[in-house]
Amino acid sequence: MSDSVALFDQHRPRLYAIAYRMLGAVAEAEDVVQEAWLRWHGADRGVIANPEAWLVTATTRLSIDHLRAAKAERDKYVGVWLPEPMLMAAPATPEQIHEQADDVSVAFLFMLERLSPEARAAFLMRDVFDADYEDIAQTLDKTPAAVRQMVRRARQQLRQGAPRDAVPRATLQRLLQAFADAMQRSDFHGLLALLSDDAELIGDGGDKVSAFARLVGGKRLAQLFYAGKRRYRDALDVKVVQVNGQWTLLRFIDGELESVQSYETDGKRLTRVLVQRNPDKLAGIAAALARQ
Repeated sequence: MSDSVALFDQHRPRLYAIAYRMLGAVAEAEDVVQEAWLRWHGADRGVIANPEAWLVTATTRLSIDHLRAAKAERDKYVGVWLPEPMLMAAPATPEQIHEQADDVSVAFLFMLERLSPEARAAFLMRDVFDADYEDIAQTLDKTPAAVRQMVRRARQQLRQGAPRDAVPRATLQRLLQAFADAMQRSDFHGLLALLSDDAELIGDGGDKVSAFARLVGGKRLAQLFYAGKRRYRDALDVKVVQVNGQWTLLRFIDGELESVQSYETDGKRLTRVLVQRNPDKLAGIAAALARQ
């Protein structure tokens, strides 16, 4: 393996982390990393003083270009567009814990859709990857003062939809496991007790399968999940696993993955669920499960 290939592979996880957080789509993130590789392969590395900075800059700029094009397509998307989830094993090292932190959760990526491509890049580089304002300014071809303002405004936009208090992962895991158990038992009252009165469901079917774009009310959600179990009976199965670094519920019908459900909580009850049903966005997780 040549030095240039080894160097790129050394930084590949970071480059993919940037691209995936920017785009919220696995294949698009992989395309960006591949384009970054092609540019790196064709670059005059003799004049590159800092390879990591060069690769991060190239990946970020490519991600911005891809996101601009993707946003035009997402404007035409039928229903609500939700990020594509990724199956993740429980982190074993401090580095993996950081890579799989809340900043890669489906809920967080969904919130990032509010931002413009450049604002998203500036926010991620500063608040997730801890880059200096000067480095971000160079990457985005802006002044440090302009970048500071972009990051400040991005934080304000995201704060509007963020939970008030951080909740321990173990709390979500406990509530979600109890919810899964109640679903398996066809326990309507158990489901209802675990949902807040104003709980919200947002679904993505991609115009390929049916999905509720938005459903509000703990009782309505409990009725929906209860009816699903009553309809499919033993053909329905659920599992609580790590997806995008957060505890998530997978729902199966006759052994086939039917949905990936990402939940949020206030620490006492479940407050929101993002339901991914688009088969195209479930294919990666289904394939990963088949290999296990």
